[in-house]
Amino acid sequence: LFTSLETDGFTQPVVVVKQDQERYSIIDGFHRHELASGRAALKKRLKGYLPVTCLEKSSPRRDSLMAATIRHNRARGRHQIHAMSEIVQELAHLGWCDEKIGKELGMDSDEVLRLKQINGLVEMFSDRQFSQAWTVK
Repeated sequence: LFTSLETDGFTQPVVVVKQDQERYSIIDGFHRHELASGRAALKKRLKGYLPVTCLEKSSPRRDSLMAATIRHNRARGRHQIHAMSEIVQELAHLGWCDEKIGKELGMDSDEVLRLKQINGLVEMFSDRQFSQAWTVK
């Protein structure tokens, strides 16, 4: 990443959301930010500035920040199955229904279901209705 930033510059801005009057949370670009603020060559090249874009409609709540981060990483094709499964699990624990998880993270219902299955947690499916065909008489 450092070589890319040093050679080509910032081809993508750091994406942030405003937390309050003086603080921002990074949605996408944490490692770019760390390198830009920690490497003298990049600091000099950037003249103390960092290319940033601020999301206007995002909530500063943790679940909304997680969803925004996932959307940005998925758009670039950079997501890992196990990490995504853990995020789906956490959002479900925060009260998000499958439909909301799918909508906010850009997944269809099958993908949400598969990611829930990866962790193998029965509790993830406790809100599911089962057909009478599953009832033993």
